[in-house]
Amino acid sequence: MFKWAQAALANVAGTKEPIYGPEAIKSVAEEAKTTPYTETTRDDLKWAAMESTCVETQCFYFMTDSGELAFAQVIYSNVAGIRTTCQFNSKVFSLDGSKPHLWCSTPLSNPEFSEDKTGFYATDCAVELSEDGNSYTIKSLNDERSIVNVTVKRTAPGFKVGTSGTTLFGTDPANPWGSMRHIFWPRCVAEGTIATPDGPVDCKGRAMFVHALQGMKPHHAAAKWNFCDFQGPNYSAVLMQYTTPPSYGSTVVNVGGIVKDNEIIFAGAEGAVTHVATKSDTENDWPAPSAVKFEWKGTTKDGKHADAVLEGELEDKLDRIDVMAEVPGFVKQIVAGAVGTKPYIYQYAPQKKKLTLKLKIGEEEISEEGYLFAEATFISE
Repeated sequence: MFKWAQAALANVAGTKEPIYGPEAIKSVAEEAKTTPYTETTRDDLKWAAMESTCVETQCFYFMTDSGELAFAQVIYSNVAGIRTTCQFNSKVFSLDGSKPHLWCSTPLSNPEFSEDKTGFYATDCAVELSEDGNSYTIKSLNDERSIVNVTVKRTAPGFKVGTSGTTLFGTDPANPWGSMRHIFWPRCVAEGTIATPDGPVDCKGRAMFVHALQGMKPHHAAAKWNFCDFQGPNYSAVLMQYTTPPSYGSTVVNVGGIVKDNEIIFAGAEGAVTHVATKSDTENDWPAPSAVKFEWKGTTKDGKHADAVLEGELEDKLDRIDVMAEVPGFVKQIVAGAVGTKPYIYQYAPQKKKLTLKLKIGEEEISEEGYLFAEATFISE
């Protein structure tokens, strides 16, 4: 979700779009009516590396057996086909607040892709998909404070919602001017380390991977985001929700699913996120959530109705990221033209009380405690 930040922000130039209305967006939910989801193949994991305005990311989230929370991410950003930048980000959260989070963000030099576009390389950085298409290795020596050497292997199939995983933007569906696409590996295991000044972080444990592509200016595609990564002993749940700006009718798009080892239970575009309780941020007036409810609905492969709910207190936020504060000076002047844009990301991982995923498959009811990492992102009104 940090796809909004850093290199991506050069894309923020410009004023608000005209009101095109909801007819100017073709939500992936339309595809999902007939094909709720499609299991991913190696082809789905290729970098698009578009030559027009885009932000493309691969992000790996780690919930370790030793109780650590971290992520590693590559961002590829193109501004109007004029300038391409790539960035490697990593973050090791300080869950008890006893020290600052370890946040490292490094511009990459000499970026390139493997011949089949599934591998990303830059000086002192490599993110490679294995030959069998079931695991990634993530290596980065770009910042001595965070030397990443981790392997992530999926233990359940990956999926994209619908047949393409893609929502299209534009008044002519045959020639869209923008797009938004998500590919998920919701349940993985990780091995390896992130070497830090406080010693190595052992990443052995659960992991989740998402490959996201915004084929347009990010603040034109979404005004706000919600993200859920839940990992339990037997089940994983992922949900990504974004709401478009009024220019596209404030349309809400949900993509997500529930999986267990070796099996997608259900996935699709029938989801919901409710901020059950909020607390106004005194610095920017955004209504940051303090309690949340994530919901999923769908059908299993054998035709059973299924739904899931994850609800509870978010406790104290882990972090609040003022995205504009992360922007280089020269971008700040450009961004000043993006009226009403004040992006903040709120990150949560409840520690005192684990949340419980309540899953119903046909008549069967299952409850499982697990760990949640959640984000709420506010970009514009």
